Order: sequence, then structure tokens, then C-alpha cells
Amino acid sequence: MNRDQIFEFFRRLAEANPSPETELEFGNTYQLLVAVVLSAQSTDVGVNKATRALFRAVKTPAQMVALGEEALKQHIKTIGLFNTKAKNVIALSEILVRDFGGEVPADRDVLTTLPGVGRKTANVVMNCAFGAETFAVDTHIFRLGNRTGLAKGKTVTAVEKQLEKKVPQPFRAGAHHWLILHGRYICKARLPECWRCPVVDLCGFKTKSKEPRQKGAAV
Repeated sequence: MNRDQIFEFFRRLAEANPSPETELEFGNTYQLLVAVVLSAQSTDVGVNKATRALFRAVKTPAQMVALGEEALKQHIKTIGLFNTKAKNVIALSEILVRDFGGEVPADRDVLTTLPGVGRKTANVVMNCAFGAETFAVDTHIFRLGNRTGLAKGKTVTAVEKQLEKKVPQPFRAGAHHWLILHGRYICKARLPECWRCPVVDLCGFKTKSKEPRQKGAAV
């Protein structure tokens, strides 16, 4: 895609969804951090189901430490890798209490030093909590970037760098939300729903899919 096509790509996504946000449920920055850590290799829907009761009881790192690892496991046992995630959440909560006065630092490099927090997680927190123009590349964005030609790369880091370079204003702050949602609901892995894609004419994917024929439809 050239510069004009990229601008139009995001303009259309923005027109369809002017105020994009994460589908994770949270009440404050700390809860957002915990939710994103728990969402690794899990769905947002699954994480939300597990955290609703948890977040009613736990709103701060100190409260999480007081809850303890075993009790946390009971809350999140329906989430994949819950044992490791519980350990990481307790450990990062202890660090936040000890070193940051119970606050989540608004610094991506510092965030990535916390247990269970990788670059993608840090990018989500920086964007959603602090309004930073970061690009959290998950499997959806990695696939979409390469499939459409918007941001090609063999690694998530390469795709992230392409997005940092190519995404124009005023779309930078919302870009990763639009891309995740587009990849999750339209530009799907197995069968991209090209027939209802608002940016299909801008996409470099050669094998455009057609709408499946309904059962009983006339030939």
C-alpha cells in the first residue's frame, strides 16, 4: 500500500468505529495490566468472565498480594496457563507495591521488566491507559499486516516497526484497536470475510474470498 491508500484504509476503519477500545474489561490501570497479562494465549471473552468477580474484590496491587496466589488461581482457573499467570500477577503486584508505590509506571521499558509483561502487553497498557501511540502486534495484527500488505514482516517486531513508520495521524493512537478488531471479526485466519470488508479494494491479498452460498439458495 502507498501512503494515500494507508490513509484511506484507516479513514474507513475510523469512520465505521470512531472510538475504538479494548474489549477487555477493567476499572483502572492496574486492572488493565492484570487483564492483559491474563489474556496471553486466551480470549478477551474468557478473561472478562474470569476477572469480573476478581476485579470487584481486587482493585490495587496491595489487595492482590493480600488475596494470594492460591486464591487468585481459583478466580482464573478457566484461563489457559493460569498457574504461571497467577504466579506472575502476584510477583508483579509485589514489585509495584515495593518499588512504585502501588502505581503502574507509564514507561514501556520499565513495564517489560515486570514478570509476565512482554512488549505487546506493555504496548497495550501504554496505549489504553496512557494514550501512547504504540502498536501492540498480536496474531491478528501480524496476519492482517502481512496479508493486506499494510505492514509486512517475518516477526511481530518487524510488523510493529512497519506500523510505527507507516501509520499516519490522526490514526496512530487508535490504529492497533482498529486492526485487532478487523482481524478478529472480518479478516479472519481461516476464511477472511472479504465480501463484507470495508477496505477490500485497498488490500493486497490476491485470493479474495466470496460469501458462502446459503443452504437451499438457488443456483
